[in-house]
Amino acid sequence: MKVVVAGATGNVGTSILRSLETENGVDSILGLARRLPGIRFPKVEWASADVTKDDLAPHFEGADAVVLASWLVQPSRDLNKLWITNVEGTMRAARDAVRANVPTLLYASSIGAYSPGPKDRRVDETWPTNGVEGSYYARQKAEVERRLDHFEKENPDIRLVRMRPGLVFKKEASQGIRRLFGGPLIPGILADPKLIGLFPDIENLRSQVIHSYDVGEAFRLAIMNDEARGAFNLASEPPLDAAEIGRILDARTFRFPAMAARVGAGIAWRLRLQPVPPDWLDMSLQIPLMDTSKARNVLGWEPEYSSAVALLDLMSGLRAGAGLDTPPLSPHTSGSMRIREFATGVGRSEP
Repeated sequence: MKVVVAGATGNVGTSILRSLETENGVDSILGLARRLPGIRFPKVEWASADVTKDDLAPHFEGADAVVLASWLVQPSRDLNKLWITNVEGTMRAARDAVRANVPTLLYASSIGAYSPGPKDRRVDETWPTNGVEGSYYARQKAEVERRLDHFEKENPDIRLVRMRPGLVFKKEASQGIRRLFGGPLIPGILADPKLIGLFPDIENLRSQVIHSYDVGEAFRLAIMNDEARGAFNLASEPPLDAAEIGRILDARTFRFPAMAARVGAGIAWRLRLQPVPPDWLDMSLQIPLMDTSKARNVLGWEPEYSSAVALLDLMSGLRAGAGLDTPPLSPHTSGSMRIREFATGVGRSEP
């Protein structure tokens, strides 16, 4: 079996490669990325390709499955560029897969595609995917889901799988995650649990996370299971709220108004102190908790890592400056003293 992974150098993409390299049923893997990495995996060959402008069909020829994991979070101040890559680029790649007669297509979606929902019970994959109003990330994830609905009707012979994970963490992605969401002014030492004596308790801020390795395993299982179709929720247990994070970090919690948090995030965004707008907080407060029964029952998937382990793994990576030799994940991408992050305007362009 041949598998092609578009967006193979990121947090999720590298974990998919990690799982596929151990799968005896997969003979060869082609990793596609705009910027070629230095990292090497068994069975993996690399090719440079941009989903927004390159003809991907030749890369997809002969593939038994194609994974679409190309997605930009930055530059968050250039929504047009994000739309062209995330929405138009994803669908362009899907159409190229049709031209190449690829039988199986897997898309890396997100919990962010879901409409606002409950925090006190779980929703399954039938919950509406209209995103959260005001969040550019949610709007774009929801738009791809809508376009895939139409794509699926036009191409019923293609087995289409959509993975919807919660927040995806791993040690090796720590520097990429910090660049995307924290910015150059965040020192890694702040991720030391010994230094976190207090943690804010914001009402309705209850989120699901998952270790990136567990996401990679879900993709592997879906690729190898011809009966796997449709959407799959992916998350570890338990959900993380202030009480749970306080327990994990041995920290006391204190009530903090959501509006005050949003105002603070907005000021930091406008002053270019951090790279993401406050609508990320809006999305976090409104997205529902997901039921992962389908992934467990259909794929036989069981997360190896708890949400606590995933969180602590990320924090250890932040402290150590961990990464992988790929442009999105390498500590060297930031440059000496993170100069490239400052030079790109903190959210204005990619470092």
